[in-house]
Amino acid sequence: MSIVTLLTDFGWKDGYVGIMKGVILGIAPHVTLVDITHDIAPQDVRDAAYVLYTAVPYFPPDTVHLVVVDPGVGSERRAIAVRTAQGAFVAPDNGVLSYVLVANPPQIAVSLTNPRYRLPQVSHTFHGRDIFAPAAAHLAQGVPLTELGEPVQELITFPLPQAQIRPDGSVSGQVIHVDHFGNAITNLRREDIPWPDERLLIEVGGRVLAGLHKTYAQGQPGEPLALIGSSGHLEIAVPGGNAAQSLNVCIGSEVRLRRR
Repeated sequence: MSIVTLLTDFGWKDGYVGIMKGVILGIAPHVTLVDITHDIAPQDVRDAAYVLYTAVPYFPPDTVHLVVVDPGVGSERRAIAVRTAQGAFVAPDNGVLSYVLVANPPQIAVSLTNPRYRLPQVSHTFHGRDIFAPAAAHLAQGVPLTELGEPVQELITFPLPQAQIRPDGSVSGQVIHVDHFGNAITNLRREDIPWPDERLLIEVGGRVLAGLHKTYAQGQPGEPLALIGSSGHLEIAVPGGNAAQSLNVCIGSEVRLRRR
């Protein structure tokens, strides 16, 4: 039995997610469907890339990951399928696989051009239903990825933002995701912090936070704190509150580390 995950910006108000699941089950009725999320902000390719990157390591390597965050639907952008050591991916070629492919380079990639593995009628606006869902279902049924279309050599990717060392010795990073709780997750990892926790100052949103906490519960309600979250990234949180709102930060906001 195969697993197909779904990650989109479709939300739950409309029937788009259910329709894609119907297409998949019509082709591969015995697959297990797992929703990673459908609450990616509309057209936010970078946020989708981060969420996918954090989820993929926890699935078996024969999983098919279906990703539809596709502001270029109907344009000349390619629809692709990619095989890596961590699984197969079906997505638009718009950078949404960037962070996953940094960790796991593609073994093979194809453009989804074979009409045999699409729906008979392909709309200009719902490739998730007509192209991506059928391709994912056929992969889950055991169709070789190479059957789905022509090989692709170059994929569109963007780099995961890296820590920057400033002339004053401070370390600069940025917020790359804001989760459901308002926690502001940064690109900075434990190895990017050159000082002991007790000597660390974190500047974010006009505030200076001292040191790292181990859990959210160690902080005071309503007061921002910093910790290394479950993804291994430095994040800013407000126990009982919303850090992004409290500190007026969003994706791209700077976070700076310096020694106390």
